[in-house]
Amino acid sequence: MAKTKATSLERENLEAHVDMCEQRYINLESRLDKIEAKVEHIHNDITHGNKSLTKVIIGATGTIVAGLLSTIVVLLINFS
Repeated sequence: MAKTKATSLERENLEAHVDMCEQRYINLESRLDKIEAKVEHIHNDITHGNKSLTKVIIGATGTIVAGLLSTIVVLLINFS
């Protein structure tokens, strides 16, 4: 991050200082807006990933339950 030093003009002239501060705050606001957009994009990616992971877990659980039930049915039929 670039550090800015107060110029001699800013030290001597309050209006110049105010103008420079305004420009600095505009730059800061712009950078914060970019960061907010990136964070929101990351949040959306994580949310989408969690939904996909939930679907995979439910599918895997259903497959395991179906496999166990079919094994139980086969065992009951063979032992009857």
